[in-house]
Amino acid sequence: MTRLATDEFVAFIGLDWADAKHDICLQVAGSDKREVKVLEHKPEVIEAWATALLQRFGGGPIAIALELNKGPIVEALRKYDGFVLFHINPMMLAKYREAFTPSQAKDDPSDAELQLELLLWHRDKLTPLAPQSPEMRALAQLVEHRRRLVADRVRITNRLTSTLKTYFPQVLPWCPTKDSMLFCDFLGQWPTLKAVQLARRSTLERFFRHHHVHGEQRINERLDAIKSAVPLTTDEGVIASNALMVQALMAQLRVILEAIERFDQAIAERAQSHPDYALFEALPGAGPALAPRLLVAFGEQRERYGSAQEMQKYAGIAPVLERSGKQSWVHWRRQCPKFLRQTFVEWASVSIRFSFWARAYYEHQRDKGATHQAAVRSLAFKWIRIVFRCWQSGTPYDESVYLAALQRRGSSLISNLAQSSKKGEKEAKKP
Repeated sequence: MTRLATDEFVAFIGLDWADAKHDICLQVAGSDKREVKVLEHKPEVIEAWATALLQRFGGGPIAIALELNKGPIVEALRKYDGFVLFHINPMMLAKYREAFTPSQAKDDPSDAELQLELLLWHRDKLTPLAPQSPEMRALAQLVEHRRRLVADRVRITNRLTSTLKTYFPQVLPWCPTKDSMLFCDFLGQWPTLKAVQLARRSTLERFFRHHHVHGEQRINERLDAIKSAVPLTTDEGVIASNALMVQALMAQLRVILEAIERFDQAIAERAQSHPDYALFEALPGAGPALAPRLLVAFGEQRERYGSAQEMQKYAGIAPVLERSGKQSWVHWRRQCPKFLRQTFVEWASVSIRFSFWARAYYEHQRDKGATHQAAVRSLAFKWIRIVFRCWQSGTPYDESVYLAALQRRGSSLISNLAQSSKKGEKEAKKP
């Protein structure tokens, strides 16, 4: 999106959003007079207000400041070409309000006016929202919704595990993968130890074969374990209530697993058709789940970031340095897009198993005393710089090329790689 000069806007608006209504403060360009209005959050009301506003000012452009960069009101206003939306960080607005209101009084109409002032006097610190293509925005929503479903899956499987340990703990080693249809179907058919021990051996054998549990020895071990299992408790007061809870949780888990599968199909269809997908599919450990998330993280607007450092800061991976007098300290960034940071951290953690240098770098950080999370964030910091270069040049990542570059620069990581290799050989030789 082209950045417009202040005198090119015909009007400026501060909008304080809420669930049911929005407070608006408007100032016409070249005037000191301000108009205030309360707008109901109804599609027809927003449509009428936006249409009347654009007719009044000949189609714009009109600058609008608001605390959101996505959400219902943003989507409602984005469809009008005459509006240019500016995102104001909520913390920026809070500090600005506090500077002029030491009493900490807060009101929606005054917040709308403060946003208008920030737009008028500090617009050089604000960036207009530049939406990506509808395909990329759809993919961004899909991967974020899928990640929430995965979090729900973890929450439910944890509750299931806790409940089963109360009366039927034996099923946990029999079905070690909790987020699977094997686990759902087993407990759906036999929610208690007594129920599964009453089942015929041939029925249990058919069940495991149907769920792709292969190997005669493996199946026989499970069947023998089922028949010889000793109940944790025989108290029906405990068993009946917990078995009912397991059935309720199992129904939820089944729905979530099916939903995740549908999301995976939709994500694969959109991501694989994007011309940049090959860049992220080639990354170590990215896979079908993380490659689309990395594609969304970088996006398709290569002019958005001037350098890898800008992206490291925006994603919350780059640490923050604070200085006061003779003291200085470093901490991680608290204000950042949390899902974006989560994407880089999760992928960096997975890449340790698939990238030779990433594993050596991680182990080197751990040897220096870093915690697991700190070491993974440090690795993510390096990965962003590497992938940013690939993204800008349109060149897929190649591990051998990167290792050769490290060798040419005489990087200390090469010696760490050698030590890591020797360490792995020693561990492999252990009986």
